[in-house]
Amino acid sequence: MTPMRTAFLSAARSAAALLADPAVAKAWSGPSALTGFTVGGLAEHLGSQVLSLPKLLADPPGDGAVIGVLDHYAKARWVGADLDATVNVAIRRTGEQAAAEGAAALVERVDELVRRLPELLAGAPADCHVSPPAGPWRLRLDDYLLTRLMEITVHSDDLACGLDIPTPELPAEVTEPVLALLSALAVRRHGTTAVLRALSRSERAPATISAF
Repeated sequence: MTPMRTAFLSAARSAAALLADPAVAKAWSGPSALTGFTVGGLAEHLGSQVLSLPKLLADPPGDGAVIGVLDHYAKARWVGADLDATVNVAIRRTGEQAAAEGAAALVERVDELVRRLPELLAGAPADCHVSPPAGPWRLRLDDYLLTRLMEITVHSDDLACGLDIPTPELPAEVTEPVLALLSALAVRRHGTTAVLRALSRSERAPATISAF
């Protein structure tokens, strides 16, 4: 199994543990730290980063061009879109609709898949390609999993922050590639100097170096 697939297993297990925290179920219908998401809707969005994998692996990858992960974010419609853009409204709506199942059902579905993930990932060919929902292009499986690591890492913090519980401590095998990805995206958006100053010279730092 590749290091990226192993990292995804670690991230998926962490997400499952966070979703099972009693604080999630207790605040399920209340507002989350993200505008437009209830806690339940955000929890479903987090869970979907794991739950979407089996279908993606089972579906034919199509004949779209195979692109790299940075090109993927350059093409994705949600990147840089306003909060009320159609694509972002649809993302929130999907999470809120799924939240009707309740916390216990989500936890059960994620836990069941996490138990199967080692076999599922080990069975995927080394040259496996998938078509991400943002498509119609294709990504190497490991590149797609990197995008899920980023989603799991960021949204785990979002969920925990809104509940006033500790953000999960993810291992370096997860956080290092995520930070490298976010840094590369921030450099592409703002330039090397802006990112360098934000990380080393706060007195000259720009107001933001957000990757998105």
